This record gives sequence, structure tokens and C-alpha cells, in this order.
Amino acid sequence: MLPPYSSLVLFLVGTVALLLTPGPAVLYIVGRTVGQGRPAGLISALGIFVGTLIHVTAAALGLSALLLSSAHAFRTVQMLGAAYLVFLGVRTLLRKDDAPAAQEPEKAHGLTRIFGQGVLVNILNPKTALFFLAFLPQFVDPVRGSIPAQILFLGGTFAIMGLCSDSCWALAARKLTAAFARSPRWRSAQKNVSGGTLIFLGLAAAFSGGRGK
Repeated sequence: MLPPYSSLVLFLVGTVALLLTPGPAVLYIVGRTVGQGRPAGLISALGIFVGTLIHVTAAALGLSALLLSSAHAFRTVQMLGAAYLVFLGVRTLLRKDDAPAAQEPEKAHGLTRIFGQGVLVNILNPKTALFFLAFLPQFVDPVRGSIPAQILFLGGTFAIMGLCSDSCWALAARKLTAAFARSPRWRSAQKNVSGGTLIFLGLAAAFSGGRGK
């Protein structure tokens, strides 16, 4: 079931290269960390991880190919998710910034909601989708056994590595912002970064389309 050692090394190298390239998931995690603190960033990373597992499951069951074959279904899912992200971003930008400096940043947004948004961001993430539709299948060999099992192994490896790297992004972003936590101007900047990131991700999801064909 496992790929040959040389193929596995190549897969891991490709995975690391992909994870080191910032994309929508990293932008979301950094934006949440800057806006709501380290717990929010780590919960976001966990949401991204679960979103990746959904991609893994869909790829193993063949649902990704089915969705890709239907332009209408893909665009419907894509546009609904994109509209939701833009709505969240606008709402964040319009929120009054009158919270005292001592407020716990993670209370500004429900962690459950942040987790769910992280799942959504990665489900709509074209970078993750392309990984499972274009890169991962190159390392699946029908001769070596069950194809779904191979996809689950490779996809699970990618998901775990992604969780580790995303958590590092959250920790690094929080360290960079800790020194400014008591500044009212910085709190305003945090809100703008968080809201702007969500709007950007929504627009990116909406205009990345045409892949249904």
C-alpha cells in the first residue's frame, strides 16, 4: 500500500514546498491571530486541518472528481462560501473598536465559529483542491493495492504536516503582535487586518472559478 521510498521522499518534498508557500489558509490563520489572539489562530489552524481531512475523504471517495465534473454544482458551492466570507469580513470591519486593552482577545469571536470558518476557508481553498486533484494522484499506483487507502495515507500525511506548519504560523504571528497589544491604534489595525483578510479570501474564492469544466 505504501509508495516506494523514493516516491514518498518526493511527495514529502513537494508537500513541504507547498506548505511553505503562503496561501488562503495561512492568510486566514495570521489574520485571526492578529485580530483575536493566539487561541483563535490555533483554533483556525485546527479548522484548516479538518477542512483538509474533508478534501482527503472526498478524494478517497471520488467526490472531488464528481464535483469538478459539474460546473454548476462547483460554482454554487464556491459562490455561497465566498459570499459568507465577504459578509464576515464586512461585519468585522464595521464592528466598533471600543473594547478595553485588557479584554481577552479570544472572546471577541466565538472559537467555535472561528473553527467553522477555518473549515470553510480550506474547503474553498483552490491551493488545497489542486493538491488533491493534480499532485497527489501522481503518487497513487493501482498495482500497490487499494487506491482509497493510498489516498487516505498520503492525504493524511499532508494534513498532519499542514497542521504543524499552520500552528507555527499562528505562534509566529502572535509573537510579532504581542508587543503592540495595548495600543488602541494597533487594536484598530487588528480589526482591519482580520476583516480585510476575510473579504480578500471571499473574493479570491469567487473569482478563482471556471474550474468546474
